[in-house]
Amino acid sequence: MISFGVRLVSNAVAIWVATYLLAGISLDTDQHDTATAVLVFLGVALVFTVVNLIIKPIVMVLSLPLLILTLGIFYFVVNALMLMFTAWLSQEFGWGFEVEGFGTALLGAIVISIVNMILSVLIPDRR
Repeated sequence: MISFGVRLVSNAVAIWVATYLLAGISLDTDQHDTATAVLVFLGVALVFTVVNLIIKPIVMVLSLPLLILTLGIFYFVVNALMLMFTAWLSQEFGWGFEVEGFGTALLGAIVISIVNMILSVLIPDRR
């Protein structure tokens, strides 16, 4: 089991990669120095991690029939919705994290999932 801090940093790196690769996902860090930009990425990653720990399980249970019907493909839709919800919450905090549309959120969720999967393989488990 990955600790909360490692998951937080992993999500921050994954969100950074998504903002780097996809034009429709952006985080306004132009006016900040590097340390502040890293803190903003960690703040957005904190929101994303908390959303995935608290809200995502509820949404997964509610969407269980669709998950079964689509053989798990609907999981990508749930991930995209969680990313869009994170962007909305981050906007409320004034951090400037934006996701332009559902298609971009879907691609961003896939990128974030792949990066998190790669990082979980590279980070040793504490057993």
